[in-house]
Amino acid sequence: MNDATATPSSQPTALAAADIATIMSYLPHRYPFLLVDRIIDIDGDRSGVGIKNVTFNEPHFQGHFPQSPVMPGVLLIEGMAQTAGAICVASRTAPSSPRIVYFMTIDKAKFRKPVTPGDVVEYHMTQIKKRANMWWFRGEAKVAGTLVCEAEISAMLVDK
Repeated sequence: MNDATATPSSQPTALAAADIATIMSYLPHRYPFLLVDRIIDIDGDRSGVGIKNVTFNEPHFQGHFPQSPVMPGVLLIEGMAQTAGAICVASRTAPSSPRIVYFMTIDKAKFRKPVTPGDVVEYHMTQIKKRANMWWFRGEAKVAGTLVCEAEISAMLVDK
């Protein structure tokens, strides 16, 4: 089949990306609590991959743990939630659409391996369900392709 006869459903879908400035326009978080540096492979509100470059300069490493720095698991979950929240906000295009995202639930969280300075964490988020202004996602945090954390989360968008 040539391009002239291809149907719209056979066309590849372009995946979007969001840099840090775009993410900051979607989320209210700022340093030191913005835990995603960019998002790639955004497929509407269905999925996306958040990227977090972990550095020793982050404040939580002063106390967790100075001699053997490990990124707190709760921050990995928060990075997943921020990635999912930004995907949800990005999918809403109407100017009157809700713009504030709230993290609602965490289920089935498991921590597999420690994340340390120098790691690049990828938050692979996939939509499980959507109802009105609520989304449920399955997340897997990976470092160099190895699963380090997983969880199911939900988010809700509300008016400012």
